[in-house]
Amino acid sequence: MGNCRVFRGERVKGGSDLEEKGSTLKRRIKEGRLRREDVLRRLAELAFGQPNDCVRLALEGLTDLKGLDLSLLSEIKRSDKGLVEVKLIDRVKVLERLEQAMDDGGDGIGELLKALGSGEEP
Repeated sequence: MGNCRVFRGERVKGGSDLEEKGSTLKRRIKEGRLRREDVLRRLAELAFGQPNDCVRLALEGLTDLKGLDLSLLSEIKRSDKGLVEVKLIDRVKVLERLEQAMDDGGDGIGELLKALGSGEEP
C-alpha cells in the first residue's frame, strides 16, 4: 500500500486534500499520538475510495497532480507505444486489515500502530 507512483519514469506523490490529512497522521505517528480511529478511518477511506483521479491520470496523462486523490494508486507505467498500465492497491487486503482491526477491539491495532510508527510492514 505504498504512496509512491511512477509517472513517466519519475516517482511522484499524489497531491490532494488527503495530503493534509496524511501530514496530520504522519505528525501523530511521529509524536506517538496516533489514535485507533485514525487508522480505522484511513483503512476505510482506502477500502471504499473512488479511483476516479487515478483513471483521469492514466487516460489524460495529466502533469499537474495537485487536487488529485491518488491514494489508491500503487503504480502507473506508460510505454513508448502508448500502452498504459495502472496498478491500484489491493482492496481485499485493506478490507481484511480493516475487519481484523475492527474485530480485535484494539488488541491487534497496537501492533499495527507500532509497525506504522517504525515504517515496517505490519
